[in-house]
Amino acid sequence: MSESIYITLSQTGTTVAKIIKFFTRKPYNHSSISTDLSLSEMYSFCRTYTPFPLPAGFNREIVGEGTLGLFSYIPCEIYEIPLSQLQKDKFCTILEHFKQYRDDYSYNILGFWSIPFRIHIERKNKFVCSQFVAFMISEAGIPLTKPVCMYSPEDLRHLPEARLIYRGELNKYYAQFTRSHAELPAKMSM
Repeated sequence: MSESIYITLSQTGTTVAKIIKFFTRKPYNHSSISTDLSLSEMYSFCRTYTPFPLPAGFNREIVGEGTLGLFSYIPCEIYEIPLSQLQKDKFCTILEHFKQYRDDYSYNILGFWSIPFRIHIERKNKFVCSQFVAFMISEAGIPLTKPVCMYSPEDLRHLPEARLIYRGELNKYYAQFTRSHAELPAKMSM
């Protein structure tokens, strides 16, 4: 039996996001990971308090809330990565570890600056969003082609195992997914 995880790459309208996009010239500058297609809960390393870029760390993201709730239009791509049941179990175990020990982890400010300049800096218990996603994929048993600390959101778009399943607007995706699955039981009961 095969399971999947889902990577969401997005471009919010925060000032930091606009600055990153200006320098990278890439369409997406944030990455999150989820265990289900609904994206009801995504996880990433990002700002802890909506109005301020710092402090930042391991956080749960919900479409329509926090920073993702500030913008009515968030361009995104969603990728599916198939896993075996064993890999998915391992992924979920590691995710639970991050949830339980969230305060032991922090945002990798040096990593934020080192990735665009291709400087290899590994820091214990510190991640930027794309490093965290790459770490989770690697720990689940998917081989990566370079060190976790070198991954950018753009690199995640080109993972051989990743299959693009949606390109568009994040709020629209979430609303359509929620609506279509809410209607399903009503249709089945007829």
